[in-house]
Amino acid sequence: MTRVEKLAFIGAGSMTEAIICGILKKGFIRPENIFVTNKDNRKRLERLATQYNVRCSNDKKETVKDANTIILAVKPKDAKVAMAAIAPYIDVDQRLISVVAGVSSDFISRVMEKPVAVIRAMPNTSAAVGKSATAIAPGKYASSEDLQWAKRLFETIGSVVIVSEDRLHAVTGLSGSGPAYIYYLVESMEKAAKDIGLDTAVARDLVIQTLLGSAEMLKSTKMDAQTLRKQVTSPGGTTQAGLEVLRKFNYQEALIACIRRATERSMELGQAYENDTVT
Repeated sequence: MTRVEKLAFIGAGSMTEAIICGILKKGFIRPENIFVTNKDNRKRLERLATQYNVRCSNDKKETVKDANTIILAVKPKDAKVAMAAIAPYIDVDQRLISVVAGVSSDFISRVMEKPVAVIRAMPNTSAAVGKSATAIAPGKYASSEDLQWAKRLFETIGSVVIVSEDRLHAVTGLSGSGPAYIYYLVESMEKAAKDIGLDTAVARDLVIQTLLGSAEMLKSTKMDAQTLRKQVTSPGGTTQAGLEVLRKFNYQEALIACIRRATERSMELGQAYENDTVT
């Protein structure tokens, strides 16, 4: 008889809720087979149980018992305590998926004190609307079957790419933090719209549709961004005038430096965490 898929979440925050929502919308796992626990926020567990009909408990042992897959979805500062709390109840035939930034699969295996299959994942906050860009990476004990299962799981909240674990810092700097860069762009465009006399609501609609249309052009035409940019830019026209100002202020260089710095910070945090100096 095929074993019923039981999925356990350690942590009950926004990412856990986004994944649960995606799973249930796609019918990936039935709600009665999804178990959630957290550190001490009982009201949060009660809300998830009521809204999604999943099983919530403060009992860590019962939550992870017989679970095929355990998802570690806590803040980095809470990860070590959370892992220590479940380590005695983890078996080597279970898989553990971590969405905790900066914590390596080797470190997780050491805390578990057994060769458990670990897969790391880096989704982003767009998971809340089913549009996450997620990268996953297998640890040394994870099988191809483990990896493909994780891929199907995260496809319930968006698109998925598979990378080597050493690339996850770069993924964090690019797409993990990426929504914030886009929101910052939108903030700037909305401020500019107000400055040139556009109504706030009108400007917001125009900006959002411009973003959606540009993303769809990139996706559907398969053209690279540079080609599409050149198609919009007529010599001596309004777009060229605007782009010349962006070049003057080193817009592209600033964005590249931003992503590099975010990547470096991910590496710093990962090292600090494993050296037990993260705050």
